[in-house]
Amino acid sequence: MSAVTTSPPAAATPPAGKFRPTWPVVLLGVAGLLVLLSLTRIVTGAHDITSSGTVSAALGLAVPIGLAGLGGLWSERSGVVNIGLEGMMILGTWFGAWGALITGNPWAGVVAGALGGAVAGVLHAIATVTFGVDHVVSGVAIILLGTGIAKYLSALIFSTMKGGGDTQSPRIPGMQSVGLWGPAGDNKWILFEGADPLRTLESQRWFFVSDLAGVLRGLTTNVSLFTILALLLVPLSFWLLWRTAFGLRLRACGERPVAAESLGVNVYYYKYVAVIVSGALAGLGGAFLSIVAAGTYREGQTGGRGFIGLATVIFGNWRPGGLAAGAGLFGYTDALQLRQGGTSVHALLLVVALLLAAVAVYQLVRLSRNRAALLTGVSAIAVFAVFAITDTVPEQFTSFTPHLTTLLVLSLASQRLRMPAADGLPYRRGQAK
Repeated sequence: MSAVTTSPPAAATPPAGKFRPTWPVVLLGVAGLLVLLSLTRIVTGAHDITSSGTVSAALGLAVPIGLAGLGGLWSERSGVVNIGLEGMMILGTWFGAWGALITGNPWAGVVAGALGGAVAGVLHAIATVTFGVDHVVSGVAIILLGTGIAKYLSALIFSTMKGGGDTQSPRIPGMQSVGLWGPAGDNKWILFEGADPLRTLESQRWFFVSDLAGVLRGLTTNVSLFTILALLLVPLSFWLLWRTAFGLRLRACGERPVAAESLGVNVYYYKYVAVIVSGALAGLGGAFLSIVAAGTYREGQTGGRGFIGLATVIFGNWRPGGLAAGAGLFGYTDALQLRQGGTSVHALLLVVALLLAAVAVYQLVRLSRNRAALLTGVSAIAVFAVFAITDTVPEQFTSFTPHLTTLLVLSLASQRLRMPAADGLPYRRGQAK
């Protein structure tokens, strides 16, 4: 049967009663959240919750998680569950460091990290698409394989390099960074040298204005070129998957592969492409950890970020925008607990209580979900009570804050989530259904 040409899908009208965020609504929501954070800063005195340092750290912590999540999005939109993101990231950390060290160029490490993850993606595609191995079993095998390969190669290669060892690499050449204001330096490009007006505004600690200046300064100061590349991959993935014929066919393979096959779509080909791209993106996330975040490879460097990236896919309802928001949320909470520990996390309890109260009102008034609104309202009262009777948060809880935030958001958003219909299901060419 000859292939039927498919054109890019036209913008569909959302069903009645189904909320679709628009840019004005998104910007209004961001402004409202910033107002809430500003009020919390003034009430609690925790000035670090909107500081440029926190925002900059959050951006750096969100990038590897977002790249892993973007990889999971590509794979699952084609119908292949990629539990092996963690293993692909591990290979990305090792090959990223190795590529940068042997060439002296960090961009060579970026390419090597992507290729390392892509090779793992090929193995996952062969197992799941060609041989029909259970996706979870194959993913776990990829994690074990990636961990073992990185450990073996480190002992074989890095241990022979000056400054290296069995579990870590020598120092990696620095990645170039850019900024709007500030002093220029090695590997640092500045557009406007001299006084930094955003820093001046941030130091005034005015309501909202200083908070906005802190956020903007954190997003425009000392930003690595790798970070900019990672941010651009989000709209690029959206355009490819939702605005091109290629993306329509790929998503059809994850929704109705038999129907796609009946229209002449090579389902195997699109699944292979999606899983290999998934591995490359996860590898890029790993390369970011070794090249930019740490400047060296260390064993266990990923720290479960591949699994967290998979959680952001679910949080984002298998969409790039929601995925990026989930990665940013995790990066922000992680940055707070790293920079200020219990003080800032304690202030964040007030933000969580107010947000839960707002969600409860929305569930009650707009959705008429009385039971859910009652449960959310009780949770808001409990969180506020903890905030009111304590002055700080125990260190043990602080380190768990990012993970708890992810679980909380997933539980609140579970009712609106819809995974691709054929995600994780075995497919064989010519099957009846």
